[in-house]
Amino acid sequence: MIHVYTGNGKGKTTAAIGLAIRAFGRGKKVAMIQFMKNGRYGEITALRALGIEVEQFGRAEFVDREKPDREDIELAEKALERAEKLVCECDLLVLDEINVAVDYGLIALERVLDLIVRAGNTELVLTGRYAREEVIDRADYVTEMREIKHPYSRGVEAREGVEF
Repeated sequence: MIHVYTGNGKGKTTAAIGLAIRAFGRGKKVAMIQFMKNGRYGEITALRALGIEVEQFGRAEFVDREKPDREDIELAEKALERAEKLVCECDLLVLDEINVAVDYGLIALERVLDLIVRAGNTELVLTGRYAREEVIDRADYVTEMREIKHPYSRGVEAREGVEF
């Protein structure tokens, strides 16, 4: 089945990771591809320690939505190519921030829709803000995280072990 975690609230990646751990705990082959991310996040360190494959395709810098760097486009393309290969090799595949990559124009929506069709028996999880209606329409589970209150709006910086 197809899962979508979207919205402007915190917890999309965390929800996907929770599902990944649950599947892994039941002996399923699990992999995660992160679009537009590169860094030492606590959850990624933990997943790798468990033996869950995680691949990051992004630069340390934020992507400029209006004028993405050529490298950002190339990395997103590599991530999508890797996803197209892994989708038939896993029981559960998490594509973290893929919705944002589509929204920013780094990858084509049509290729993501094709990937959804090709998923077959693979549980596919797509995270990130700005999920397109076409993706939502094809999903079996759709959860929208909505920010009601967040310390960042009061100037509190991201904290290690909580936000990263």
